[in-house]
Amino acid sequence: MKFQTHMITVAALALVAQGLFGPVAAADPGDEELGAEVAALKQGQDEIRKELAEIKKLLQEGARAAAAPSGPDVAGKIFNLGENPAIGNDGAKIALLEFTDYQCPYCKRHSEQTQPQIQSEYIDGGKIRFVSLDMPLTNIHPLAVKAAEAAHCADEQGQYWQMRDRMFDNQKALEPWNAHAEALGLDVAKFETCLGSGKYADAIKADLAEAYKAGATGTPSFVVAVIDDEDPTKAKGVSFIRGAVPFAQFKAALDEALTSLN
Repeated sequence: MKFQTHMITVAALALVAQGLFGPVAAADPGDEELGAEVAALKQGQDEIRKELAEIKKLLQEGARAAAAPSGPDVAGKIFNLGENPAIGNDGAKIALLEFTDYQCPYCKRHSEQTQPQIQSEYIDGGKIRFVSLDMPLTNIHPLAVKAAEAAHCADEQGQYWQMRDRMFDNQKALEPWNAHAEALGLDVAKFETCLGSGKYADAIKADLAEAYKAGATGTPSFVVAVIDDEDPTKAKGVSFIRGAVPFAQFKAALDEALTSLN
C-alpha cells in the first residue's frame, strides 16, 4: 500500500510538472528577457523530470527489496553439531553455524572480510560458539569434498583452523594436498594416510544433511541457534543468514539472539 501511495505521488508530481512546464510559445528572438525566462522554465522542467526519474527508480528498488525472500525459516529446528570443529566459549548459549565450501569465492570473502569482526566481537569475547560445518557444492566445485577432508585430517594433528585458512588462501592451488600439510609442519605421511582413507566422508554427508535441513541452497550459509543445555551437540535454530553479507547483519542477528536469553 505504501509503495502504491508513493507511485501515486510520483504520478501527481508528473502531472503538475506537465501543467507548469507544458509547451511554451516560441519567444520573439528579439526579446532577450523573454528568451531567458523560457530557457529557465525549460531547465526547471528538465530538473524535475530527472528528480521524478530518480524517485521512481528508488521506489522500484524498494519494492524489489521488500518482495525479496528473507531466507528459510529455521526457528525451532534442531541441528546436530556432532563433533564438528568449534571455537569460542564452551559455556556459550548461542552458536553460529557456518555451512562452507573451500572452493567457494564468497566463503573466502566472508572468511577474510567479515569473520575477523565476528571473531573479535563475539567469539573472542566469549559471547558465542562458532561451529564449522561442510557444504561442498560438488556440481561446481569438484575439489571441495577433498578440501573438507584435508581440513579434518589436519584437525587430527591440531591444525584444523590453520588448514581451513590455507584452503581459502589457495583456492586456485589446492592440489597437491601434501604441500599444505608440509607448509603447516604436519606429519605428512600420517596426513596422506588419513586423506586417502576417506574416513571423513560420512561426517561431511552428515553436515550436508544439516545444511539441507536449514534450507541452505548455497554457500556460505549461517544459522544462529541456541545450544541445548543438556546436550551441547544439539542446537535449536533461531534465524538464518544467507551469503557473504556485511558484518552489520550478523551483529543484528546475534545481538537479538543474545538479548532473547535475558
